[in-house]
Amino acid sequence: MPITKGFRQLVDEANAQITTYSVEQVRARLDDPTVQIVDIRDVRELEREGTVPGCINAPRGMLEFWVDPASPYYKPVFGDEGREYILFCGAGWRSALAAKALKDMGMTNVAHIDGGFAEWVKQAAPVESYEAHRARRHPAK
Repeated sequence: MPITKGFRQLVDEANAQITTYSVEQVRARLDDPTVQIVDIRDVRELEREGTVPGCINAPRGMLEFWVDPASPYYKPVFGDEGREYILFCGAGWRSALAAKALKDMGMTNVAHIDGGFAEWVKQAAPVESYEAHRARRHPAK
């Protein structure tokens, strides 16, 4: 069966419907308590490359389940309607599709980073090691 709509078209359609921020715009808001940056990459990518300081990790395959209060996998961190959730992935493709999916679910407070983590690193924005990320998210008792 032939593909009738490729990933590029899906990403382009998503980008036409979602909010997209530049690395510079997000970097300026790193300390903003009304922003929650969400890394949707696989944990192996975080281990290998690090991540954005202060972010949370919500793997792309679980995102919709973690966001929906009716799901047995719901994470309360996604229930704060006063926050804007800014997603990112490796290149900005997965996060565009993910932001559109969340928007389709009814979230109005969702956006993504243009160019993803690759662009973040290219612009020399701060990076947190995976070990530091885990220590911050799961402090030793």
